[in-house]
Parts: sequence; C-alpha cells; structure tokens
Amino acid sequence: MAANVHTPPRAFGGGGAQTRDALLAAPVSSPRPGLLGARLTTLEGVGPAAARNFAKLGIETVGDLLEHLPFDHRDYEGTRTIAELAIGEEATVAVRVRSCRVRPTRRRRLTILEAQVADETGPMQAVWFNQAYLADQLKEDVAVLLRGRLEAGRGSATFRVAEHEIQRGGAAAEEGIGRHTTGLVPVYPATEGLTARRIRELAWGLRELPRHSVEPLPARLRARAGLPVRADALTTAHWPEAVEDVALARRRLALEELLLFQLALVMRRRTRREVRQAEAVEPLGDLVRGWLAALPFELTEGQRQAVEEIDGDLASGGPMQRLLMGEVGSGKTVVALYAMLRVAESGMQAALMAPTETLAEQHFATIQGLIGDGLFAGQDATRLGPPVGLLTGSTPARERADVTERLRTGELRLLVGTHALIQDAVEFDRLALAVVDEQHRFGVRQRAALDGKARGELRPHLLHLTATPIPRTLSLTLYGDLDTTALRELPRGRRPVKTWVVPEHKRDGAYEFIRERLREGRQCFVVCPLVEESEALQARAATAEGKRLAAGEFKDFTVAVMHGQMHAREKRAAMARFAAGEVDVLVATSVIEVGIDVSNASVMVIEEADRYGISQLHQLRGRVGRGAHESYCLLFSDARSELARRRLEAVAEERDGFRLAEVDLTLRGEGDVFGTRQHGLPEFRVARLPEDVELLELARSTAIALLGADPGLDDPEHAVLKWVLDRRFGTLDAEPIAA
Repeated sequence: MAANVHTPPRAFGGGGAQTRDALLAAPVSSPRPGLLGARLTTLEGVGPAAARNFAKLGIETVGDLLEHLPFDHRDYEGTRTIAELAIGEEATVAVRVRSCRVRPTRRRRLTILEAQVADETGPMQAVWFNQAYLADQLKEDVAVLLRGRLEAGRGSATFRVAEHEIQRGGAAAEEGIGRHTTGLVPVYPATEGLTARRIRELAWGLRELPRHSVEPLPARLRARAGLPVRADALTTAHWPEAVEDVALARRRLALEELLLFQLALVMRRRTRREVRQAEAVEPLGDLVRGWLAALPFELTEGQRQAVEEIDGDLASGGPMQRLLMGEVGSGKTVVALYAMLRVAESGMQAALMAPTETLAEQHFATIQGLIGDGLFAGQDATRLGPPVGLLTGSTPARERADVTERLRTGELRLLVGTHALIQDAVEFDRLALAVVDEQHRFGVRQRAALDGKARGELRPHLLHLTATPIPRTLSLTLYGDLDTTALRELPRGRRPVKTWVVPEHKRDGAYEFIRERLREGRQCFVVCPLVEESEALQARAATAEGKRLAAGEFKDFTVAVMHGQMHAREKRAAMARFAAGEVDVLVATSVIEVGIDVSNASVMVIEEADRYGISQLHQLRGRVGRGAHESYCLLFSDARSELARRRLEAVAEERDGFRLAEVDLTLRGEGDVFGTRQHGLPEFRVARLPEDVELLELARSTAIALLGADPGLDDPEHAVLKWVLDRRFGTLDAEPIAA
C-alpha cells in the first residue's frame, strides 16, 4: 500500500518531504525518527474524517500508529485446498472467482452475496452477509484469500466468509500471501467508524518504519535485562514470526514505558526536596508532648510510626510530601492533628482542606474535641480566641471576616475548611503545613492554590490523607513522588461489621431484622443509589425514599433525610438530631461516605449496591461499627452482571480495606479505583496494571539506581534516554505527570 510520509519541519533527524517508497530505499544505517511525527493524514486513504476516528484512540501521528499495539494475534496458519476442508472447520483457502451475485432476501436489512469460487481441487460456493458492495470487486478470475468456516447446506456445503483479501496480481492467491487471512494476524483495539481491519492495513503499510524509532534504553541496561532493541520489539509486537515472541516484545516496551514514568516521578520528587524550601519546624515541645499525654487513648503502633516519620519530614529542611492512607476509622485525623500542632507550637499556621462541608465540619468538631479550648492558653498569640477556626462556603459573613482577620495576623494558627481556603481573600500570615483530605477529590489547580498560600518562596509541608487504601501498584504510579505511610490497624474497640448481599426476595426479612435492631435502641443509615451522577436527582430519590420508609417499613420510628442539595444549616441539623438519638433512621445519599461518626448507628443499608465501587462500599460500611454494639451492612442488589456480583461478594467476604483495594484494582483496572478515570491516574499504552506489577517494581528500582549513579542523566550513554524523557514529560517540577 502506498503511503506518503512527510517529515515535520525541524524534526529531530528530519529533512525534506519523502514518500514511503523512498524511505524504504534509504540505507538501514540512517534512522530518521522525525518521520514518525508525520500526521496520519499524510498516509494514503486517511482523510480528516478517518483522522478524527483515529484520534479517539489517541492516534494522531505515524509514530502513534506504530505504538498502537495489537491485543491479540489469531493464528490462521497457512492455506488449505477446497478438497481438504471439513464441515465446521475454520480455515483459509486461496481461490479464484468464477461468478458473483447479490441474492435478495425477504428480511429487511439483510443481503447475501454469493460467489462461485474454485481452486485446482474443485469448486464451492462462498457467502458474505451484508457486504453487497463487494460484488463490484469480485469480478471473474479475481484471486482472493477467504477465511471462514465450511457449513453444511441442503444441497451442498457453503463456505461462510469471515475475512477476505483480494490479491493484486494473479499469482498471489496461489502463494497464500495475506495479512488478514493467513499466518499470525494482529487484532487491534478499534472504535466506532474504524475497524481493526482498517488499522491492520495501515499498520502493515508502515512495517519498515520501526527502525526509525528512538532507542532510549542504554545498551548496558538492555543486556543486563535480556531485552531486545526497541525496533525489533516494535516489529515483533505487530508481526511476530512465532506467537511466543509477542510476550518478550511487549515486556520490553512495557518496561521502557514504566521506566520513563518512574524516572520522571523520582526526578520530580528529588527536585522538590533539593530546590524548594519549607519553614523549619522546631523540635517537639512541651505543648504537643502534654497533648499526647492527655489523649484519652493510646496511639496505635501505626500511628506512632506515622508520627515519627512526620517528625523526620518536618526536621529535614525540605517540604514534606507524604501520603497518609488508612482504613476508615484508623485514626488519620489524630495523626494529621499531631502534625498541625507541631507547626502551631513553632508559631506557624496549619490548614486542613476537606472536599465537602460535611467532612470539614466533622474534622472541625473532632479537632475541637481533641484539643479543647485551653491547649494554647499559655501562648500569647492565641489568648484572644479559640485555637481552631472553620471556613466553608456557608460560613456567615461576620464569622468569615473574623476568621480571615485572625488568620492574616497570625493569631489563628489552625484552620479547617473546604475549597473556601484557597480563595484570594484568604491570607495566611505564616502557613507552614497544608493537610489535604481525600485529595483525589480536588483538582490539580486547587491543590496548587493551597500550596501557593505560603510566604514568599517557601512552600508548605504537605500531608495528603485518604481513606481509600491504595494498592502498591497504584502508589508507585499515582503517588510515586510521595512518601507513603499506611495505617492498617484499627483503634482498640472497633468491631468488624458483618456484611451480607441481600437479593430483592429477601427484602421484607431484612427490614424486620433492621426493626429488631431499632427496637433495641440502635440506629440505621439507608443510602440511596447513585443516579446518573446528578446530585439533584439523587436528592429527589432520597427524599422520596425517606417519605416511603416513614409511611411504610419504618412507620413506628423517626426517619430523617440528608442529601447534598440541602443547605449546610439543614445538613448540620439533620446530623445533630441523628447523633443525639432523636432520629432512628437517616436516609441519605453518599454524602455520608466519609466524616460521619455516630457510635450508636449499627446498621448500614445500601440500596442498589452494585452501582457503587468497592472502595465506596467499604467507606460507607465504615460509618457503622464505631461503638460497642454488633454492627451490620446490608447490600441490597439484584445485580445480574458477573463483575458486579464479584464486587459485592468481595465486600461481603473481606474486611481488610487494603486487600479489597487489590481486588478492586484487579477487577476494574488502575484507572477506576476511585470510580472514575478523571483524577489524573496514569494510562499506559503498553503496560497493564496490575498484571505488570513485577515490571513496575523493576522499573522503580532501575530508575532509582540510574539516578543514584547519574543524577542528571549526563553520562553519554544516557543522552538519548534524557532526550526522550524531556520530550515526554517536559519540566519535572510541574503537576501532574501524565503517562
């Protein structure tokens, strides 16, 4: 297939425009990587409409097409003769057309193309469905390769065609040469308006171009790992001589992809530590030491380890960049408050930013309860008011003015809030620590805005919190530039929550079980299903369900409703009534996913639980089991999907959030652990996670070793690696790094 491939202006190794035929005649010793930057529209037969379809797959250049690897290879072996075919056998035959016609049918939208074909062993009839346009191509004596299955008919057998290939030049069919019908045929990911066959045809036309791809891996590294050169790996990934060669080719390309990403993460992490400066925090003093001694509980082993690691970060001179993840109820807030108090004790300020007002208010109440009004009594800077402030979108104007003024003067050292903290009107006197809770729910710009609230060129220490346990696979990609601390053990007294999947026919029995718990004095959450990502629709659904339950199954009990569309004051009132025991059943949307702590609540009901992801179900379940009473989670679902059933069964059987996170990653893939692909999670062209976790670990250790020996990648053998890294990721001090 002819294809015109033009070199972009000033491309690396580039020159003037050049056709593919001229390129194929170029000496093998002259790779020209700039050619791979040519737009797809320079290829014959690729117009603007086709280019738009390719763009859906992330393919815009010739190089992108070469990087679009097959996900499978069908082994079609060689050709058979017509006489050798058996009924039901799938095979390829090389034949010539004797005649062809389109046969009408009584069914609408169904056409049958019949062709009489033959080889040297005899004739047969071949049929195509809904491909009448081929009649103009299948002229008498045209040579064609047919891939399909011989099926028994009333009179004679018919060959039902799955793939065909018209051979240009009379002898080609007899030779059995075909890229769609014989040998190891690549199968490519496709999309609407773009078939795998069309991608195969275009890729085949570029089969001499892999030698022009840049080889970023140093020869020493390839030799040590037993990896082929990039050009050979790329060629083999598309057109292998043996199917067993594909795995090694893919492994080599996946390792390169992961290594580049890990190099970028490690270099960005080092840049932050070496270039950026943070406020120096004084050693642990009497104030925080006394606070620890006065706590009504002992820190768990995990909390003590986290505290030690934070102390080390604060004393390092560079800005802390730490992710603290742990089970629901594992005590992350206490650890975060420790870090905040360490900063406040040194005369500086700390802010905690939460994604919702409900969660911010819960944090504020928890922190107030943990420190009390007298903690800073001996420090002059805070003698005029409470030591912690709250700032959300619903904070009254007078209170907002007071908080922002005390913040500006440095009188207020601890602040809890939502994205309201990053508004231009909010000025800190000396912000030294930013704690970001459920940070994946904030955008990059929001996090950067909080980062920029520090004084001058200094950067605040950053502590990220998440109640979604993250598998190591993801922590090395999404959070590869952060230090990670995991809280795995629950505080003493937390009870495991018994979890059951409840089908529709057992609903009545489940309601009676709940009523028994309510008669014992316990309380119950009922979480309504997700509705098309619309908070307004979810609010209406929760309101309707609350009215139904109040008039029906729970008519003898007090029922309240809480959803995200309510005014903050209304939400606070609903939660206060529930926390005080005035409400027996709280019907809510997933607004209660995090931050709600009612020890008397012992039953969690989740309607249409199959609509939620594993991590979300686990967090919702964590709202109960916080007191001394046996607690239960009922997952109402009649899911028919095998994947949905497996997710629900995993939640019912497993209590450990970290193990559930691994299950979640395995079932849904790395981009969906948070239930969405919109949070900057890396998507790789070749690497597959979690299957390639061993390669990820190897890439990580290789990146650390390479940069340890050559921090700037200035060694001549790393020159190409550095060039590719710069082109792929640009400045390594920016956020985020995308795969």
